Amino acid sequence: MKRAVYPGSFDPITYGHIDILNRAAKIFDEVIVLVMNNINKKYFFSFEERFDMVKEAIKAYENVKVETYDGLLVEYTRKREISVLVRGLRAVSDFEYELQMAHMNKSMCPNLETVFLMTDSKYSFISSTVVREVARFGGDVSPWVPKYVIEAFKRRLG
Repeated sequence: MKRAVYPGSFDPITYGHIDILNRAAKIFDEVIVLVMNNINKKYFFSFEERFDMVKEAIKAYENVKVETYDGLLVEYTRKREISVLVRGLRAVSDFEYELQMAHMNKSMCPNLETVFLMTDSKYSFISSTVVREVARFGGDVSPWVPKYVIEAFKRRLG
């Protein structure tokens, strides 16, 4: 069985994330969407809220589950005996950072392979950061996130 992990902060999950997840679920026998904390980020949604949104997003998939982890990704992959890491790319600008991270992960865990999937071009400009900004100013984010994310924004922003 070929298992992969798709890590991220998902603050919030967007259609771009879901596009990557959809394609990863077709490639691998099992995909674990791993909701993580990045010490360099200040989050809009709590860890629990982000987990709940991802849990909602994966309901349609039989071979996908969601977990959380608050530590070094390579340690998670070692503990779970996962050898494939899925990362989404929107543009060339993402690639430089993701390549650096892939090399860092590989140096710490030689058996870990990173697979890059390009998001559909219609989602290539979407980022959680931009979605949060639009939502904070009362803009319509419905083209970029599912309804349950919009509801989470309404609860947080009033």
